Amino acid sequence: MAGTKAGAKKAALTNKARHGADFYAKIGRKGGKKGTTGGFYANRELARTAGAKGGRISRRGPAKKANK
Repeated sequence: MAGTKAGAKKAALTNKARHGADFYAKIGRKGGKKGTTGGFYANRELARTAGAKGGRISRRGPAKKANK
């Protein structure tokens, strides 16, 4: 049973009516918080060394103190 664009829009309206206008924002937020795979989340030490490398090769000049 293949869905249609019209059916999808109808379902979206129903979901928003039942669960609030921010229904999709809520489920997106939940999914984003639950994500634990890939990236630097998986290996904190790798994130630390990568950040250190980036800091060493940074093209930004040294930090300057503001004279007030």
